[in-house]
Amino acid sequence: MLVLVDNHRQPSPTPSFQPPRPLRTAAFFDLDKTVIAKSSALAFSRPLYRGGLINRRAVLKSAYAQFVFLAGGADHDQMEKMREYLSSLSRGWNVQLVREIVAETLHDLIDPLIYDEAASLIEEHHLAGRDVVIVSSSGSELVEPIGEMLGADHVIATRMAEADGCYTGEIDFYAYAGNKASAIRELAAVEGYDLEHSYAYSDSITDLPLLEAVGHPFAVNPDRSLRREATAREWPVLVFDRPVQLKQRSPGLRVSSRPVLAAAAVGAAATAAGIVWYAARRRSATA
Repeated sequence: MLVLVDNHRQPSPTPSFQPPRPLRTAAFFDLDKTVIAKSSALAFSRPLYRGGLINRRAVLKSAYAQFVFLAGGADHDQMEKMREYLSSLSRGWNVQLVREIVAETLHDLIDPLIYDEAASLIEEHHLAGRDVVIVSSSGSELVEPIGEMLGADHVIATRMAEADGCYTGEIDFYAYAGNKASAIRELAAVEGYDLEHSYAYSDSITDLPLLEAVGHPFAVNPDRSLRREATAREWPVLVFDRPVQLKQRSPGLRVSSRPVLAAAAVGAAATAAGIVWYAARRRSATA
């Protein structure tokens, strides 16, 4: 039997094995009452009052807002009214001055409020190879430095409109409720995060869309509505109750090696409060 062999025929290429690409995942943290023990935006009222820079009525209004916030009793309408009131205070303030104020006051006011449990979780997620993203309704001039302090890889926050280097009092992007979920989906598309294998932490029912957007949602110090929802859905409920200064913790929190991505801008309460305090300090220093 004659067998013809084609010596010019090229052998079929051996298919190369392509290992599956590892999943990129992230942990998304709400800020207030999840990472820190108070409202980041309202934390500036006491030093203003001690310096005689805001009146008792303004202090009481901030104190009441803080009480409602901590008690978990603020509903959507109350939060909207507070947002409108606080955002109007920032109209006309210089953007660069705001950044300087936050840089000067941040550590004294915010560092002692960080939950030890939250800081430990951030460490654990980084050790597991996950990015950490802070997602807050406060403004990025406040949230971004906090994110850097915590070693966050990205920040999503509220963005106020600017014109000629000053805030107009209008809001370009409000990082609240469903907007948070939309923002993390956009970030996930850019960074390649698999949200089904990612984590999210929040205390508020208004962050339900954020928690629903990931495969591993956690309720932290939840308000009554979120606690009911978490129970119904069998989501884990965490209790954080140990605020501690980062410098008092054992070493662990890393500093992010790349710039924090701010998806937003100023927190109006911190903005207005800090500016008045800062200006008064300058006046007293030159008197």
